[in-house]
Amino acid sequence: MAQMTMIQAITDAMRTELGNDENVLVFGEDVGQNGGVFRATEGLQDEFGEDRVFDTPLAESGINGMAVGLALTGFRPVPEIQFFGFVYETMDAISGQMARYRYRSGGTRQMPITVRSPFGGGVHTPELHADSLEGLMAQQPGLKVVIPSNPYDAKGLLIQSIRDNDPVIFLEHMKLYRSFREEVPEDEYTVELGKANVKREGTDVTLVAYGAMVHSALKAAEQLEEDGVSAEVIDLRTVSPVDYETILESVEKTNRAVVIQEAQKQAGIAASIAAEIQEKAILHLEAPVMRVTAPDTIYPFTQAEGVWLPDHTSIIEKVESVMNF
Repeated sequence: MAQMTMIQAITDAMRTELGNDENVLVFGEDVGQNGGVFRATEGLQDEFGEDRVFDTPLAESGINGMAVGLALTGFRPVPEIQFFGFVYETMDAISGQMARYRYRSGGTRQMPITVRSPFGGGVHTPELHADSLEGLMAQQPGLKVVIPSNPYDAKGLLIQSIRDNDPVIFLEHMKLYRSFREEVPEDEYTVELGKANVKREGTDVTLVAYGAMVHSALKAAEQLEEDGVSAEVIDLRTVSPVDYETILESVEKTNRAVVIQEAQKQAGIAASIAAEIQEKAILHLEAPVMRVTAPDTIYPFTQAEGVWLPDHTSIIEKVESVMNF
């Protein structure tokens, strides 16, 4: 095994699938010779050529519109939206075309497209770069939405996403790109889409998180353990579809739940998960399901993001509330 950062694992996944399937194409703004703004595609054009890994104009609508056409002619496109805050420019291609095509064609056409894009706060980006818009995608039937929290999952989930015959929105939290390394197999492997991972077992409260918030949840769980509270931490990995079976099994054991997201309270998917828990496990709950989220405001300028973003202390406060309810 090799020690990889998340960005290296993502690059390795694309290299694997470019090598496995000549119909896989990687394209986007500056992804060719420059290797992308975060170097996620570094070296891939040299290895596979300009016909397989290539730059596009600065036009997100054109990037994903082309992806739809390529998918209909037998290719497996892997377009990159340079920052996910720019997704509004391509909503017709994603929600109006990719998400609906299997239904529209009566199951006779597939949309094997994996839209990659960085997102997330804590790295002092300009406006529209850090927004957490996964809820916008998860509310569109026909899309799968994947958000890895670590290098191992990132590689396996991306390989599986590229092989999937349905459109996948693959979101990569910028703060996790180079923040740590872990062992990642150099051989190919997959991680199942729609399957959560219990990162830490516990008995008193279930913490449900995804992306960078998984690490905040784990940090909170460590501190809570010092106070005698045993927290179970679930990494969703896929936020559409959500693995409710794993969540409900945990809640039936712990009898309490806190759902955590970086997105604003009115956004993201925490509200939907909280509602599902209370609909299906109400008799197991000893306290209301609570949420840890950002405030319902526009993402702030960089000077204020440190006080705006939720962190492990926000999680601890909510856990104390459910434990003392």
